[in-house]
Amino acid sequence: MKFNAKGLLFDNDGVLVDSHAAASVAWAQWSKEFAPDFNWDEPQNAGRRAEDKVRERVAPELFEVANDRINELEQLSAAETVALGGAVDLLTSLPEGTWTVCTSANPRLGRARLAAAGLPIPAQLVTAADVANGKPNPDPYLLGAERLGFDPADCVVFEDAQAGALAAIAAGVGLVVGVSEAAMETDADIVVRDLTGITFDGDELYIPDKNRLR
Repeated sequence: MKFNAKGLLFDNDGVLVDSHAAASVAWAQWSKEFAPDFNWDEPQNAGRRAEDKVRERVAPELFEVANDRINELEQLSAAETVALGGAVDLLTSLPEGTWTVCTSANPRLGRARLAAAGLPIPAQLVTAADVANGKPNPDPYLLGAERLGFDPADCVVFEDAQAGALAAIAAGVGLVVGVSEAAMETDADIVVRDLTGITFDGDELYIPDKNRLR
């Protein structure tokens, strides 16, 4: 498959890096302390900012303490993050200024996970602290396109979670590529196994048919 575009916008966790095991440990500990009935590892929680999940689960007067605690716990496990298939090859091959990452992680955590996985950190990185409203709102992808200097319609988004896919669709991007089998349950336009074999020269995005799940 070939698709003309100017910019690529990547979610991080589940698309570029695997931080699932580390995050699960952090959220399990947080739940013991603040919300014993909270199951972090459910599809409706994927791709959303930690602060939004915390706000839904604790009383307003506990928010700051609870939010600081999950940030601390996730930061402690950030070094366990590893790159997913094709991520290193793709990102290191992309023309400068044609791509960025739009993550729901806070700035410190987002950077730490990219670095732990051996991935470049784009100057135009968008994190949870940069937007008033996180995914599934369009803000992260609107800002990512703006920082690259492109119209959202000229950008392609790579996502693994429904919250992110909905954010991309609401932002009006040209194509939403779901990544991993988990993305089969999203509204992404197409779904790939991982980023292996995908190339982009600043004008044409190529996705191998053999890597497509849908």
